[in-house]
Amino acid sequence: MAESPLKKGLFLYIVAMFTVYVLYSPAFNQIYIGYTSDLDNRFLSHNELATKGHTIKYRPWIIAYTEEFPTKSEALIREKQLKSSNGRQFIRKIIAGKFNTSDG
Repeated sequence: MAESPLKKGLFLYIVAMFTVYVLYSPAFNQIYIGYTSDLDNRFLSHNELATKGHTIKYRPWIIAYTEEFPTKSEALIREKQLKSSNGRQFIRKIIAGKFNTSDG
């Protein structure tokens, strides 16, 4: 019987990744920038589960852009950058290319 990896002194680390995401509402030409450690559930919340908040007004949303980070603090820094004027310009260019909008 093989010896357990834990008995050999090896440790398994569970790494939680944080995703900065951009949602796009084609019907309203709106963007939303946020971060999460669970993109699937967060996306479901924006599109279906939430009953209040900014994003319920502009449904349906699609995921237009994502970036992953190993720490929450790095994700927060990037989210703040994307919410700046230059960041929003960057996002609008991506959306214009992906979804053939006139923004950019």
